[in-house]
Amino acid sequence: MTTLLRDITATIDELWPLAGQEEWDNSGNISGAPTHPVSSALFVVDITDATVSEAIDGGFDVLVAHHPLLLKGISTVAEDRYKGELIARLIRGGCGAIGVHTNGDRVPTGTSASLAKALGVSFQRTIVPNVLGGGLGVIGHVADQTLGDFARHIASKLPATAGGVRVSGEFARTVSSVSLCAGAGDALLANEDVMATDVYVTSDLRHHPASEFREQARLGNDTALIDISHWAAEWLWLDTAASEFRTAQPGVAVTVSEINTDPWTFAVMQ
Repeated sequence: MTTLLRDITATIDELWPLAGQEEWDNSGNISGAPTHPVSSALFVVDITDATVSEAIDGGFDVLVAHHPLLLKGISTVAEDRYKGELIARLIRGGCGAIGVHTNGDRVPTGTSASLAKALGVSFQRTIVPNVLGGGLGVIGHVADQTLGDFARHIASKLPATAGGVRVSGEFARTVSSVSLCAGAGDALLANEDVMATDVYVTSDLRHHPASEFREQARLGNDTALIDISHWAAEWLWLDTAASEFRTAQPGVAVTVSEINTDPWTFAVMQ
């Protein structure tokens, strides 16, 4: 029996229910006819020029992306705008596209759980639980070690990016309790469970939220911050997602893209 795009959509909704996404999110079908036949799928973090080219040149039938291309509303798909150009290329190339964003974050085997597993952080609980049995972020533990050694360990487990791993805290400070959130996690900086851990690991930390968090932490548990690449943290989840998808759709060949879609290409150290 031929697998169709609507079958893929149904499988994705079973694995990562759309009902679990945030209200502001826009996961789900991006392009492609429900009756489009699917025998191969490419899993990526971002839909970009490079990953669209990989999907089309590789003859893939559907591109499954963590970040939905149409997260923010657009008023045109004209091809002088990059989103319109990418969608047009996907349609012409016979490749559908589906986004699995915050619905992929909040299942028990989601992005933060995958990051914790890769970093050797023993799972204790989620930071913000939800009805899917998962939730946002992870609270856990590692064996006692210095903050510097833990940061080096993280760097060794993540794919390399220009931004590397940034740390706010004393290098020699001993850490054991860890909070983390794959992707942009500054919304959790005020969470009491986060502030009670020795270190919080997340991405996309800006100057003022990070500075204010560390100043407040000085009066409490002195929680350190480790800022990692958004793409690298969530890329770790793709292997888990692909494995779950293969089990649910054994007739579809699944590939995880190795393309680095982190937007930063080099850094100049001072």
